[in-house]
Amino acid sequence: MVVALPWLDVAFLIMRRSTVSIALVLALGLAQSAVAAPVRIKELADVQGVRDNALYGYGLVVGLAGTGDSEMVYFTSQSIAGMLGRLGIRIDPKDVRVRNTAAVMVTARLPSYARPGTRLDVNVGSMGNARSLAGGVLLVTPLTGPDGQVYAIAQGPVQAGGFDTVASGTRVQKNQPTSGAVPSGATIERAVAANLEKGPLVLGLRRPDFTTALRIADAINKALGGESARALDPASIEVQPGADWKGKMVGLLSKIETLEVDPDQRAHIVVSERTGTIVAGEGVRIRPVAVAHGGLSIQVNQTPFVSQPNALSRTGSTVTGRSATVQAQEGNGKAVALPATTTVEDLVKALNMIGVGPRDLVAVLQAMKAAGALDADLEVM
Repeated sequence: MVVALPWLDVAFLIMRRSTVSIALVLALGLAQSAVAAPVRIKELADVQGVRDNALYGYGLVVGLAGTGDSEMVYFTSQSIAGMLGRLGIRIDPKDVRVRNTAAVMVTARLPSYARPGTRLDVNVGSMGNARSLAGGVLLVTPLTGPDGQVYAIAQGPVQAGGFDTVASGTRVQKNQPTSGAVPSGATIERAVAANLEKGPLVLGLRRPDFTTALRIADAINKALGGESARALDPASIEVQPGADWKGKMVGLLSKIETLEVDPDQRAHIVVSERTGTIVAGEGVRIRPVAVAHGGLSIQVNQTPFVSQPNALSRTGSTVTGRSATVQAQEGNGKAVALPATTTVEDLVKALNMIGVGPRDLVAVLQAMKAAGALDADLEVM
């Protein structure tokens, strides 16, 4: 079944295996007459220097119900001994025998321009052999950046995404109990802010493209007047704000990111052989080509048998074995001739009529790409 929605831009071909035919859902139309909808620059580009920063740290989760690291995880015992030592309690790490504590790695994302005192969500993951972090509490953990500086402090109750219960030899586990999150569990101690007033602004395209970069520069020049913006390469646009915008970079960026342009992109098809899913974008075209499809199935059957000697025989013994039969059957192959400027929608319709399954359709697209008949980038996942 094919459902075409010509007022949308990109085609999602979602196919599932069927014994009769392909179940095809065309979520977004492939019609040649479809016009791309304008997109805000905010969705296409980022300001250079304005980005998130990764933070990480090593900590301990306590209060677990016997599901923490065992004494075999020596670095957990060392961490417990070191923590108690800072509190004035001296103990040899070899004497630590607890199962209510787990060593974890703590990660977070530090937004740009986040001010000290702002709260962050953090994620925790077990490093040892703990069975579950459910019900635990993360102790004070400094979160550092790649430069080794502390930017946030994390602490709080851990919310695990599952559980692990063992009783009388029976074990029940749901989801992944050895990782979890601490909502608003970190407090920012050091801010990271880019200096927008220094030098020109540079917009970085998330998907580099010459045409899109030029259209963004033209849209900015039209909105600001003059030649304020120019495309440096397919991935970056430089904006030189005039004297009127000095000290008003926030207002300038607010005006730029709301401008709308029609982005351009290469024709692309994504194929997943594991699930038989095909996602095709607008602009995919097929050159004149003939496609032939035929299926060959081979079936091998093994039948066990028993051979026994005669009833009054004094020699011989019972022998067991297997006899095998092989059957080969080739389907009635059919050929389909496709003219030029054929879309993927037309191709799927034609192959659907001759009974091509989703796995076979993946192979057909790969063969067409190898033959030079498919004008699109084919990505196999």
